[in-house]
Amino acid sequence: MSLLEAIVLGLIQGLTEFLPISSSAHLRIAGEFLPSATDPGATFTAITQIGTELAVLVYFWRDITRIIGRWFAHVTRRGVPASDPDVRMGWLIIIGTVPIVIIGYLAQEQIRTAFRSLWIVAIVLIIFGILLGVADWLGKRTRELDALTYPHGFAYGAAQTLALIPGVSRSGATTTMGLALGYTRPAAARYAFLLAVPAVFGSGLFELVTAIREPGSSPFSWFETGVATVVAFGVGLAVIAGLMAYISKRSFLPFVIYRVLLGSTLLVLLSLGVIDPL
Repeated sequence: MSLLEAIVLGLIQGLTEFLPISSSAHLRIAGEFLPSATDPGATFTAITQIGTELAVLVYFWRDITRIIGRWFAHVTRRGVPASDPDVRMGWLIIIGTVPIVIIGYLAQEQIRTAFRSLWIVAIVLIIFGILLGVADWLGKRTRELDALTYPHGFAYGAAQTLALIPGVSRSGATTTMGLALGYTRPAAARYAFLLAVPAVFGSGLFELVTAIREPGSSPFSWFETGVATVVAFGVGLAVIAGLMAYISKRSFLPFVIYRVLLGSTLLVLLSLGVIDPL
């Protein structure tokens, strides 16, 4: 049953990572309704997220390799100016990654314990769903990605740190910030996905090392976690392509409604004692 549960969780991870509905919240909630009724934990969640970030690498392969190549050519003084758009994007991703590296390291204990309370998950699902709706409704949506400034890049990064709390959603928080700053939906989502790459890979590798040092840190075996990660990759690749096509023409309203309904349902179940918050 553990392998089947891992596959189900990998499917959920792939389906929800790029949608602004919080994959970590869905894994946390789903764990309560699986036969084992086990919280998958921060370690399993972070490692399976490597699978979905591999999907980002595949989908944005040309962009990512070009950005890395041009950035390295600039820093090694090979004739690429600082004004080059890809060099700027490289610096923007670095700047935007700094906040989550610092907060993620300092808040390790809270990430593994207090932040995983289903009360917190339910509340932030609702609050950040409403914030996404407001930003999508009131945002000017006139700026494209080439207009991204360093202060805005750092603001995206600050928003990304909120994703350390299950229920916030990495893509949801960063996209909300982008919309609030006046960027178009595709531009806000595109930078959000690129910004997530170093953060998620860093977090996943950190948890991988943790799992090696502390074998009991995850309820799943290495094989089960590996299978879930592969499943998350395949499903995530399909979802990211669909989402980019969707937001180029439509709003985030369906995701806002879903978040509020899910959070409200979770609050009711917690209040009735149907599920245990911890």
